[in-house]
Amino acid sequence: MLTKGDDYPIHQTAEPIAYTGAARNFYDRYFFNGYHLGEDVFFASALGVYPYVNIMDAAFSLIIDGVQHNLITSRILHMERMDTQVGPVKVEVIEPLHQLRIVVDDKDHDIFADLTFTSRMAAHEEPRFTRRVGTQLVMDSTRLTQNGIWEGSIKHKGRHIEVTPEDWMGTRDRSWGVRSIGTGDPQPNPYSPQLSQFYWLWAPINWQDGVSLYHLNDDEFGRPWNTSGVFIPTGGEEETMVKVSSKIDYISGTRHAQQAWLRFEDRAEGVSEIVMTPRYHWYMKGVGYGHAEFSHGTYHGELDCHYEEYPLSEVDDGANLHIQAICDVTMEGDLGARTGRGVLEQLVAGPHAPSAFTGQMDMAP
Repeated sequence: MLTKGDDYPIHQTAEPIAYTGAARNFYDRYFFNGYHLGEDVFFASALGVYPYVNIMDAAFSLIIDGVQHNLITSRILHMERMDTQVGPVKVEVIEPLHQLRIVVDDKDHDIFADLTFTSRMAAHEEPRFTRRVGTQLVMDSTRLTQNGIWEGSIKHKGRHIEVTPEDWMGTRDRSWGVRSIGTGDPQPNPYSPQLSQFYWLWAPINWQDGVSLYHLNDDEFGRPWNTSGVFIPTGGEEETMVKVSSKIDYISGTRHAQQAWLRFEDRAEGVSEIVMTPRYHWYMKGVGYGHAEFSHGTYHGELDCHYEEYPLSEVDDGANLHIQAICDVTMEGDLGARTGRGVLEQLVAGPHAPSAFTGQMDMAP
């Protein structure tokens, strides 16, 4: 089947764009977040394409006045990947690798947004993520990350939020490849471990005069299987660190950071330490990650929209592992002294020896 994408020079196989040429769990995804630099107001949005199961979903999430509001949508893809709109949520590429736009027009739930992201840095390609569990390839993906500024507006339940480049920054990513989507396999792999394990930290930070990026995937023994750190001064070139590490102090009764320390060692043997102090949490189920009903790539018919809201103070952090903590951030050391704002994404499931976690869901003392 020919689709609009076939008129662009983007083919990766001998097949038309409608066909993945890959596994059932192939996906292609946009993610965005944005935060006010002085107030505790935050938004996130995402759009995912799952060609093999013929689904597209999208979402928009907003935190204001201590309440998280989530709009999650799903539709049949109809094999057409170039129509990046799911009901009231749309993503537009204005200038590839530089400027993108999110539009939300949901009269039923009185939520509207028109937001343009403009990059502060060149898109950064992270090391390829490849992970097997037993004989099964569960993750094989490429991701780019990019920090930027936001401009536009949000309207919700009579509240108007002006989004200006002076006050709003954030991060976007694009990833594609293979990872778990939709309904899980009913037949477990006999080589799968009894306890599922995933340790993930992601820390994109906006400084006034640059950006830094850090991520870490550890195994259960605390051995990194994918990690990287970079610093990019405004108007300068990206510098990849020769060694990076992190330390977490956990909030009692959770697997979430009370404070985090990142250590960067550069090519000139300089050492810098970044301290991240969370202000509040955004729960990533708000755009489908681990959502009980609307997880990524699940089938909901021709078109379905779901809306929910909850006060942050009422969320059980022990039962909601996947979060982004919006943080105040400081840096000291050879890269210079500075303050900034960023997010610390955390998903810590199963055993992790450096954290003293031995079971599936034991919590910090």
